[in-house]
Amino acid sequence: MTQTGPSIMTPSQEILIVAGEASGDLHGGALVRALLERRPGLRFFGIGGDRMSESGVQLIRHVREMSFLGFFEVARHLPFIRRVFGEIVEAMESRRPALAVFIDYPGLNLKLALQAKKRNIPVVYYVSPQVWAWGRGRVPKIARRVDKMLVLFDFEEPIYREAGLDVVFTGHPLKDTVRPSQSRAEFFRSLELDPDKPLLGLLPGSRKQEVQRLLPAMIGAVRLLKRDIPGLQSVMAAAPTLSDPIYLPFTDGDNSIRTVRGRTYEVMSHSDAALVASGTATLETALCGTPMVILYRMSPLSYWIGRGLVRVPYIGLANIVAGKKVAPELLQNDAEPGKIREAVLPYFTDKALAESVRAEWAEVGRKLGPAGASGRAADEILRTLDERGKK
Repeated sequence: MTQTGPSIMTPSQEILIVAGEASGDLHGGALVRALLERRPGLRFFGIGGDRMSESGVQLIRHVREMSFLGFFEVARHLPFIRRVFGEIVEAMESRRPALAVFIDYPGLNLKLALQAKKRNIPVVYYVSPQVWAWGRGRVPKIARRVDKMLVLFDFEEPIYREAGLDVVFTGHPLKDTVRPSQSRAEFFRSLELDPDKPLLGLLPGSRKQEVQRLLPAMIGAVRLLKRDIPGLQSVMAAAPTLSDPIYLPFTDGDNSIRTVRGRTYEVMSHSDAALVASGTATLETALCGTPMVILYRMSPLSYWIGRGLVRVPYIGLANIVAGKKVAPELLQNDAEPGKIREAVLPYFTDKALAESVRAEWAEVGRKLGPAGASGRAADEILRTLDERGKK
C-alpha cells in the first residue's frame, strides 16, 4: 500500500464527495475505501449510493433520486435539482470541507465545483466529463473550476494538459472491481439453470427510463431467439439503484427470465452473450470478455439534440475505447426485438466470431491501464489535500 506520509491537513478532516449515478457510486465507494486505508481519520459526506454509504460516506442524497436521462427529463426535474444543489452548497458553508471530490455527473458537479472554488475549497474531479464526445469548448471552463483532474482513459490526459490543468491518468478502477464472486457452475446451480445450455444476459441499465425503454425490447428479443437457439436461458441483472416495482410490469409472470441482484458481474461473465444498455456497463461487459449488443433509447427530441452535439462515431463506451465498432449498436427505433435478434444471434451460432470479439475485449482491458487505479487516485487526492494544508 502506498503511504503518503503524515497528514498536513487543514483543521477540517472532512471531504465532500458527489456522484450522481450508479457508476459514480461504484467508483466513489472504491475511492473512499482507498482513502481510508491511507488516512483512517478522514470523514466523508455528499451524494452517492449504497457502495459509498457502505464505505463510510454520510449521504445527503442517494443517487437513486438523481437518475435522469435526456435533456427534457432533466428539465422536468430542475426544481428538484436546484434544491439538491442548494443543500450541497449549504453543507459546504456549514461544514467547510478540506477538499471537494466530484465524480463525473458534470451537469451538477461543474456548478458545484464553481461554488467550492468561491469558498476556497480545493476541487479534485474524478472521472472526466466526456469532453471528447461533446466537444472541447468546455475545457477552459473546467480548467478554471478544477484544481486537479483525474482521468480514466489515457487519451483524455493531453486534452486537459493543453489547457494548463493539472491532470493525471490513473487508469480505470473497473480493472480492480470487475470480477465475479461465483464460478459459472456455482452461478448456474444457484439459479437452477443448465450449465450445458446457452445463456443470454440482460442488462437494461441503472436508470428507470432506461429500463422502461429497453427491457420490453430485450424480452421480446429473448422470445424470438428461443425459436432459433434450443434451450436458450436468460438472466436479467437488476440495478442496485432501482426497486423491484420498476421491473415487475415487464417480468411479472415470465418465469423464463431469471432476475438477480448483486450479481451483475456473474451475469456479465457467465453469459454467452449479453444485451447491454449503453454506458459504463458496456465497458464492464467488455472486461468480462463477453460478446454483446449495445442498446440505447431516449426521448426522440433529446436524442435529436444529442446527436447534433456528439463528436464520436460510437455511442458504446466499450467501442469508443476499442476505437472501432466491435459490438453492434442499436439506437432508438433500431432497438427493437427483431433487429436485436439479428444482431445477437451470430454470437451463438458462430464460434469464431465470438472468440474474435473476446480477443478485442482483452485489448480494451489492456488500454485501461494496470490494476490499482483507485489507490492511485487516492494518492493524488491526498497529495492535493496535503498541499492545501501547507498553505
